[in-house]
Amino acid sequence: MHAMTIDRPGGPEVLRWTDVPDPVPGEGEVLVEVAAGAVNRADLLQRQGFYDPPPGTSPYPGLECSGRISALGPGVSGWSVGDEVCALLVGGGYAEKVAVPAGQLLPVPAGVGLVTAAALPEVVCTVWSNVFMVAHLRPAETFLVHGGASGIGTMAVQLAKAVGARVAVTAGGPEKLARCAELGADILIDYREQDFVAELEKATDGAGADVILDIMGAKYLDRNIRALAVNGRLAVIGLQGGRKAELNLGALLAKRAAVTATTLRSRPLDEKAAIVAGVREHVWPLIEAGRVRPVVHARLPVTEAAEAHRIVEASTHVGKVLLTF
Repeated sequence: MHAMTIDRPGGPEVLRWTDVPDPVPGEGEVLVEVAAGAVNRADLLQRQGFYDPPPGTSPYPGLECSGRISALGPGVSGWSVGDEVCALLVGGGYAEKVAVPAGQLLPVPAGVGLVTAAALPEVVCTVWSNVFMVAHLRPAETFLVHGGASGIGTMAVQLAKAVGARVAVTAGGPEKLARCAELGADILIDYREQDFVAELEKATDGAGADVILDIMGAKYLDRNIRALAVNGRLAVIGLQGGRKAELNLGALLAKRAAVTATTLRSRPLDEKAAIVAGVREHVWPLIEAGRVRPVVHARLPVTEAAEAHRIVEASTHVGKVLLTF
């Protein structure tokens, strides 16, 4: 088979479409013939040499894919050869075939095309696990998502609205904010021109956000704490703004607030399977009913992965960038 390999850390030009050995599904795994993969910022970090895959896993980038099952490993039940699926991966989505633990498979939702389904697993599992399983967003609460026009953001807006939350977003520029509004965002904040703490305070009569989903890390930590409501929950899932910052514990205590930080890629298989099962039970019906939909910015052939990386690095996209096979 062919896969997109990284011959050395560097820019998009280091991605190489290379002939590599076929994967073999092990115990509890299936082999998926990939129809499409999606680009995530973790792939960019891996390409740059900052985010190596866990030992013993696929060395190729790609944290999600869609395709058809072409073989079953020992001990797999509930799936058949030919099933159309999408999958949460630890890596290998930029390849023609990938071996996937059966617990990380999802059926392609009714009404969603096979290629488009590649836009779902990573973002849905990330949002579901952080916003609902960890931060416990509830109806009528105020939810702030940073980067509302990103793949994570566009899904977070829709899922929060689906449970009856009031949604605030930060995004760069009026066009991205308009797209967030189309998805249901109630409070629109241009981070280039506005202070999100002040804007959120005005919009909530000083109450703040009950839950914040943050991709920035250190750069936003102090302001996120100030933007939280009493009993608020801050979920950090990215470090685009740095790794280290000073935390004002007094402010956190005064608000009786909580800060959590998680990654998805390195979690144990049983934790990932539990997240995927929750997504299938709670989110898939919303997608099949048309209440939540994948947002796709562009589809490029996998051989143009370098260009896809440039698009994501430039942050000019709204939603997901897909790689098709």
